Amino acid sequence: MTPLDYDYLRKILKDRSGLVLSADKQYLVESRLVPLARKAGLPGIVELVQKMKAGDERLTVDVVEAMTTNETFFFRDKVPFDHFRETIVPKVLQARASRKSLRIWCAAGSTGQEPYSLAMILKEMGSQLAGWRIDILATDISVEVQEKSKAGIYSQFEVQRGLPIQMLVKYFKQVGETWQVNADIRAMVQHRQLNLLQDFSHLGTFDIVFCRNVLIYFDQDTKIAVFNRLVKSMEPDGFLVLGAAETVVGLTDAFKPYPDRRGLYSPNVLPTRAAPGLVPGLAAGATTAPRPFKIATGS
Repeated sequence: MTPLDYDYLRKILKDRSGLVLSADKQYLVESRLVPLARKAGLPGIVELVQKMKAGDERLTVDVVEAMTTNETFFFRDKVPFDHFRETIVPKVLQARASRKSLRIWCAAGSTGQEPYSLAMILKEMGSQLAGWRIDILATDISVEVQEKSKAGIYSQFEVQRGLPIQMLVKYFKQVGETWQVNADIRAMVQHRQLNLLQDFSHLGTFDIVFCRNVLIYFDQDTKIAVFNRLVKSMEPDGFLVLGAAETVVGLTDAFKPYPDRRGLYSPNVLPTRAAPGLVPGLAAGATTAPRPFKIATGS
């Protein structure tokens, strides 16, 4: 791969996904794109770049997906899920007691371990959520990982990473050598392909947003732009959860750190409110609200 090819790929990745690759990450590009080139019947990355420059959009999409597929596992980093269980959900349930509805967005849902971890925590709460409308939306730039997330099928290795054995037994069924998330948990999560660089106001308003381990790959201006749009998609008393290496501090005043809770933030600027008469959680101009999931009594 020539320096010019690498510079071309870096520009494509930044423009399409926000991913910023430093000059010393050529090895990473080669490790992910050489297999893709071979799959496409091409000798190597040089020929792959030539096809991209010639206007092969399908190949360009495949390249972006290959480079933005990041690692994830159940209950990753543990602390954010402790915050969700012990701080976020109790406060949101109290604040939403009159409307009994809760909207959660996993803004980089990847292969589904994060949204399904949240769904299992909510399911464990059982009668506390009886009669509540629960809407968990998982989005990702990659169509391929979205399909895996929808299927909810994981290898033995994947379910052994972070998933407590009691939850594996309770919420999964074994299918050959793999494990599939039970249908009732899968039904709690909706999926949608989404690029965070593009407008997402049509998704409506959320009480809780998990946007973990994705902004770390963006440059500063892109992070600021995403934060400033995120706050407009959140309730004023909502919660934003970032990854361990991510922060809003020094970037934007749109959010403020939540006291004594690492990685947890709350809106600092009141977002533009929806026009009177709109369905709660529904964006202006949208015609249908996402299908909610209702927790059954005693489950």
